[in-house]
Amino acid sequence: MPNRLAHATSPYLLQHADNPVDWWQWEPAAFEEARRRGVPVFLSVGYSSCHWCHVLAHESFEDELVAAYMNEHFVNIKVDREERPDVDAVYMEAVQAATGQGGWPMSVFMTAEAEPFYFGTYFPPEPRHGMPSFMQVLEGVHVAWTGRREEVGEVAQKITRDLAGRAFSTEGTGRPTEESQAHALLALTRDYDPASGWFGGGDTKFPPSMIVEFLLRHHARTGAEGAREMAEGACWAMARASLFDQVGGGFHRYVLRQSSGVLVPHFEKMLYDNALLCRVYAHLWRATGSDLARRVALETADFMVRELRTDQGGFASALDADSEDPQTGEHVEGAYYAWTPAQLREVLGEADGDLAAGYFGVTEEGTFEHGTSVLQLPQDGPAVEADRLAGIKERLLAARGRRPAPGRDDKIVAAWNGLAIAALAECGAYFERPDLVERATEAADLLVRVHMDGRARLSRTSKDGQVGANDGVLEDYGDVAEGFLALASVTGEGVWLEFAGFLADLVLDRFTAEDGSLYDTAHDAEKLIRRPQDPTDTAAPSGWTAAAGALLSYAAHTGSQAHRTAAERALGVVHALGPRVPRFIGHGLSVAEALLDGPREVAVVGHPEDPALALLHRTALLGTAPGAVVAVGLPGAEDGDGGEFPLLAERTRVRDLPTAYVCRHFVCARPTTDPVELAEQLGAIRP
Repeated sequence: MPNRLAHATSPYLLQHADNPVDWWQWEPAAFEEARRRGVPVFLSVGYSSCHWCHVLAHESFEDELVAAYMNEHFVNIKVDREERPDVDAVYMEAVQAATGQGGWPMSVFMTAEAEPFYFGTYFPPEPRHGMPSFMQVLEGVHVAWTGRREEVGEVAQKITRDLAGRAFSTEGTGRPTEESQAHALLALTRDYDPASGWFGGGDTKFPPSMIVEFLLRHHARTGAEGAREMAEGACWAMARASLFDQVGGGFHRYVLRQSSGVLVPHFEKMLYDNALLCRVYAHLWRATGSDLARRVALETADFMVRELRTDQGGFASALDADSEDPQTGEHVEGAYYAWTPAQLREVLGEADGDLAAGYFGVTEEGTFEHGTSVLQLPQDGPAVEADRLAGIKERLLAARGRRPAPGRDDKIVAAWNGLAIAALAECGAYFERPDLVERATEAADLLVRVHMDGRARLSRTSKDGQVGANDGVLEDYGDVAEGFLALASVTGEGVWLEFAGFLADLVLDRFTAEDGSLYDTAHDAEKLIRRPQDPTDTAAPSGWTAAAGALLSYAAHTGSQAHRTAAERALGVVHALGPRVPRFIGHGLSVAEALLDGPREVAVVGHPEDPALALLHRTALLGTAPGAVVAVGLPGAEDGDGGEFPLLAERTRVRDLPTAYVCRHFVCARPTTDPVELAEQLGAIRP
């Protein structure tokens, strides 16, 4: 019989709806039940595409004996971290403080007052590698709860007090400076391996998308060649490795270096990774004209549209790492993506199959598991003529499409769709792909129609066109505003600037502390044991730095001093953390580059039907000045949707020709009708 999760909207929770565990969602009634029964709460946090979450569920949550023990001695709560990032953040902080590490699945035992006292991540079904079994953990917690309740309560209260006392203030930190940004660059230089193109010394390599964006912006602003070289090296390393899906486009979550030196991916594909990397490669092409950067950007954009776009026009959260192995029928990691030489020959024929094996590094011994290989581009691979390679990839993609596909988490996360909107809008403009701009606009329409209420507040998620129950957090407001601002610059539709302004105002009203620091949840959000507040950029921009970027761009568009001041105060965290831990504040460093450059304000005025206006507009979008904002349209006119670009006010055309104005802080250079002169004012471009 299905449990309470059968009524959830989260695909992750629905995966557990048939567990024999009597799961609750995170809700007051669950804690009331724990108080009534006098038992502790077991909190399990994960997400749909998490491999080890599936493993723990199969080994323990589907086991009748384990479930019976859980039901008798605990109230069990299951949380999708992507729906409730606030709950996840608070308890992950406790896990990391207690154990020195974290990850998912996250397992937390707590009192009925939601005060945690014991933590962990994955526990195996039997003792292994020094880890207790999950049943041993359950039994140990039960014994402690029944035999040493007072001691457990004291531990829980102490942990809760310690967490509640943590806060990050920007008071006295100052705004980012030339010196602090230079120190951040120096720290990254020390952390970069020019031979491999990767940052950090460990074997696990995550895509450094936000760091690459900072490096590109820093080079554009200062001309520092070392920054550009690191950005290019990192992008080439990612594009050649199995991190990038060489057949279908898009990026996996991370790669792990094996003892043989081969990089093997963790195969889940996240929307946020692909949106960020799509935009980064487009910006790399904009700065260098690289054909590889153009190809990767477009293949990633096409992957998002082909495999993540939902029927409602938004973008699904993720594809699973696991899929069914056609040979065994078991769900295993990477089965969808791995190949043997024989499989390549079967699809492509002898000649093309052998050529593809050499080109993509597929060996008889295999570089992955069971004699299979994950496609990559070895340095010593053969050269292949472009048309032949395109045909090979097309046939491999079609053949792979006949395999059992990985599961897809269809929920729409507002923040990640904001990132996708920005990436697709810019790719569409740069590469003259109006279909990508249209897909970005459709996703933005969905967010307005489904996720925003009459006060312009955001809901965190939706699924199948139905809004979820959870409020948006700061990253939703920052990333969606960023997406709307990018769409406004690309389309010339001022309504997107207007929507971004609604969200920016709510950041000021509901998420900002008196000292200018930002909280991840609104002032009126559900009260947890600690109000989450994390300025660091990890897999995606933190809410803090995403909001700072949106506030700064909106201020550049409108001249609002309140929004600019809020952005500058929030960026104090970058001044404090950038020189010390730049890899964990990459988006913040990028926003700081925009602040130091102005950012520049570009107004392009002219009649929409004039072809010369389109060229001038595209030239403005292709400028490399960090964080530049672009407004296009008739001078001081409203567009058809009733929005208005303040940058266009009182602008006039020179000799009745489309004209561009490049300004900083509303102080402008000489207006120009010449795309070449405009390009010089905004940095190198590749029209």
